Amino acid sequence: MKGFLYIVLFMLLAVVCWGVYAPLLGASQKGMEGSALRPFICVGAAYFAVAVVLPIFLLKSMGERGHWSTTGVLWSAVAGAGGAVGALAVILALKNGGKPIYVMPIVFGGAPVVNSILTIYFAKAYKQVGPIFIAGLIVVLVGSATVMLFRPLPPTAAAPPPAAVGTSQAAAPQAAAPPWTQMALVCAFTTLAALAWGSYGPTLHKGQVAMAGSRLRPFLCVGLMYFLIAVCVPTLWLSTAGEIGEFKVAGILWGLIGGATGALGAMGIIMAFNMGAKPVYLMPLVFGGAPVVNTLVSVAQTGGTINPIFIAGLILTVAGAATVLVFAPRSHPLAAVAEEKSPHAEHDPQRADH
Repeated sequence: MKGFLYIVLFMLLAVVCWGVYAPLLGASQKGMEGSALRPFICVGAAYFAVAVVLPIFLLKSMGERGHWSTTGVLWSAVAGAGGAVGALAVILALKNGGKPIYVMPIVFGGAPVVNSILTIYFAKAYKQVGPIFIAGLIVVLVGSATVMLFRPLPPTAAAPPPAAVGTSQAAAPQAAAPPWTQMALVCAFTTLAALAWGSYGPTLHKGQVAMAGSRLRPFLCVGLMYFLIAVCVPTLWLSTAGEIGEFKVAGILWGLIGGATGALGAMGIIMAFNMGAKPVYLMPLVFGGAPVVNTLVSVAQTGGTINPIFIAGLILTVAGAATVLVFAPRSHPLAAVAEEKSPHAEHDPQRADH
């Protein structure tokens, strides 16, 4: 029972942190005059501090159970790359004309499906998946998509009378519509984000198992990949191609806070795995809850009228999440699995020292 409570607490930490991530990133982007890459660089810098510098210090000073392994490093690096590539893909989808009202529901709706399929495939747990679990998963996806689609929108100014609309203004909506080439890019980047974020949980879990249940080592690998993809790549991009906006103190601070919350959310997922949670149900719950938190924070920031369908979406998400959690496939805790599957379980005499 105690382990279950810890799983719920760490899951809630991930939900809240990842739920406030987008509003914080939006504040950072606004503070940097619409720049997309500069806030992303700040996110990567915060990840480096929280997920690289801090774990190195803790490993050196306190140590930890588990050990380094090539397999664990590779899988954890794949997880970190998936998280960073997914975030960059969302930015690129929006940069090419995509709108959050349909980009984010597709990403948050597709990522848990990818996660569940990949997790079941890795675990070869096809026979343990029951129809009620699948129904709960579908309800989570439908509920989270409903919350995003019918989220309260900020009040808008009254439209000017038709006579006051000039020729250039009337033509603006049509001119803003992206051509089919841009729409193809939007679809490609949105799909990439769903695939990348959907693969994060299962690959991170495999990395942690391969390191005998270590928490800091997989986290460190995730932080290194975020630094590479979210700092090095955008910095090179800015130096060669440039972008609108500029670095400003307010934008930098919001970006760093956003990156720190993203890293804490990743750590919450790792800790939940360490307590015995499995990605087949943990990640759908996180992906179902984070959009709800994101919407509530956005409503608190901007105001707006709450649609009854939005409330229905919240209820669906909560009901589906409870169903997924109760009827999820069961297996042994992570520590036991790590001892059974670790390639160094018999050959690494130092594995129990930490």
